[in-house]
Amino acid sequence: MPENSSSITRSAPRLGRRLLTAAFALPLAVAGLAVAAPAHAAPTAVPSGPTASVSLGDSYISGEAGRWKGNSAGTSGSRNGTDRAWTGSSYDPSRVYGTTAASGCDRSDVAEVLSASTGAQNEINLACSGAVTANVFRAANGGQSYKGEAPQADQLATVARQNNVKLITLSIGGNDLGFADVISTCVQDYLIWYSYCHDSAQSSIDEKMPTAMAGVGKAIDEVRAVMADAGYARTDYRLVLQSYPSPIPRSAEMRYPESGWTRSNTGGCPFWDGDADWARDSLVPQITQALAGVAAAKGAQFLDLSDMLQGREVCSTATRQPTATSGPSATTSEWARFLDGGLNSTQGALQESMHPNYYGQSAVGRCLTLLWARPGGDYSCRNTAGQDASGMYLTAR
Repeated sequence: MPENSSSITRSAPRLGRRLLTAAFALPLAVAGLAVAAPAHAAPTAVPSGPTASVSLGDSYISGEAGRWKGNSAGTSGSRNGTDRAWTGSSYDPSRVYGTTAASGCDRSDVAEVLSASTGAQNEINLACSGAVTANVFRAANGGQSYKGEAPQADQLATVARQNNVKLITLSIGGNDLGFADVISTCVQDYLIWYSYCHDSAQSSIDEKMPTAMAGVGKAIDEVRAVMADAGYARTDYRLVLQSYPSPIPRSAEMRYPESGWTRSNTGGCPFWDGDADWARDSLVPQITQALAGVAAAKGAQFLDLSDMLQGREVCSTATRQPTATSGPSATTSEWARFLDGGLNSTQGALQESMHPNYYGQSAVGRCLTLLWARPGGDYSCRNTAGQDASGMYLTAR
């Protein structure tokens, strides 16, 4: 790996005012400078190094929110056992995110590529929270550096030459669609405007969708080009494009009422019923279908995660928040991070909100394990009610 790379590699074996402030601050700025890609002579054979599984893309695969085992109203100490950054006297996010806690890439120790069992000798996480498709492209082809790191395809080029890469998993496109902006708008409409967000948000998504999906397609092309330059044929490795899960449930499955303030001040799910239904049953399926179309067009395997959190979402009636006398559990706790900022301004980072947490990432890792065992085809991954990550299962799309 390059000396300045802070990717995570593991070798086998193995809400009130604060919430309103959070709503305005939620969108993440994306900035970077293109840097020249190093020139290499294309090898004539696949490298003979250790086998590797590599993840690329954004926060949903980097491991954002891996710090948290469920969500709790506790505001001190371990927050009823949910905060893995608690040292016993203070909080240290690097216990979970390593050196990337400082940069904000937030590659967690339970990220999908690390939680999965694929038999790879090296498990390498190049994904970075907040990344857009341009952060995946090679610099020589319009790619942009991000958070102090070279474009991910350029990092992959080094990995591909030093390892025998068998699996590449990509999650990208959500930030190109402005997903964080959608969440921010919907939260503001709930807290201060008392209006629905879904009509305007749908228009924004529809407008951005063609460009975003073109970017996803180009990202896949860039990955293919890097692998070809390193001596790989398409049959030498598998490329998986995955979709996004819904972090909130539909309104009928919300355990807090739409009226009052429990959705914001207790649950961390400040959304109107109509907006929750739109997000769960319209927005997520729309994005899933668009990504599936790109995967099919580019010859990538597709992993549908749209229902992966069903019954485990933030504020779902099938879950509960841990208390001082009843700690977190993979079978009863939420598998996604609530909207931080409403309960305690020091409880974690805002960018962790609405992402699969420790339990959710372990579950997605299990999905990837199951997919690896299938030689081909597109699949949806779902959980089994009342079970932990071992209850994840695949169904053919």
